Amino acid sequence: MLIPQLVAHRGYPRHYPENTLIGLEAAITTGARFVEVDVQVSRDRVPVLFHDRDMKRLCGVHGKVHELRYEQLWRLRVAERERFGDRYKDVHITRLAELGHLLMRQPEVTAFVELKRSSIKRFGVDTMLTLVRRSLKPVLAQCVLISYSLEALVAARNQGWARIGAVIDQWDEHKQELITKMCPEFIFCGTNSLPREGKLQIDATKLVVFEVADSNVALALAARGVDFIETFAVGEMLQEFSRLAPS
Repeated sequence: MLIPQLVAHRGYPRHYPENTLIGLEAAITTGARFVEVDVQVSRDRVPVLFHDRDMKRLCGVHGKVHELRYEQLWRLRVAERERFGDRYKDVHITRLAELGHLLMRQPEVTAFVELKRSSIKRFGVDTMLTLVRRSLKPVLAQCVLISYSLEALVAARNQGWARIGAVIDQWDEHKQELITKMCPEFIFCGTNSLPREGKLQIDATKLVVFEVADSNVALALAARGVDFIETFAVGEMLQEFSRLAPS
């Protein structure tokens, strides 16, 4: 039985606000050795961990990350009150540099760092790459840069990023000439876009599939060639897989 590697998708969102230091720490404590985060940039060019284009769902206020200075973002809280009430009323938006500090304390952990297209559009590829590299400089060897933006990935490869990953909307996109030429170490694809049958291997490239919270689905995908499964429930999935591992 093939058991896939698990990636803690935005930390541990089943129990903690996503893309937060507390959620990432909890995921690692449960045994996660791969985490994934989303990066956007504040108006004054501070990289932070945030997924949505609007801050309403996570912070309870309308607006975009790039519209506010970091000082203003710091005053907000990533409480996800609709799910958690006041439990996380003191959790702030996490800076990318804080992830870097966490990785320094956890040298066995690899982070997939996704550049969000909204910030790329706002600040440009070169600025985004410079800011991310600066924030993660001590732990670059532990990081894989990923994005839907092929332009950003080509630039990253040309600038010497050792490992990159292309995130695609549809399965057949992995055959694009640009993706083939850049030879990404990883391809990320959603479960809804996968073919219903057949092998899913892509030559020497590792395949990461999201979002899966059912161990049976994850095992079925692994049998078809999927290497990594992204999940919001990394602790629960790890426990289920541990029961399947030979003693």
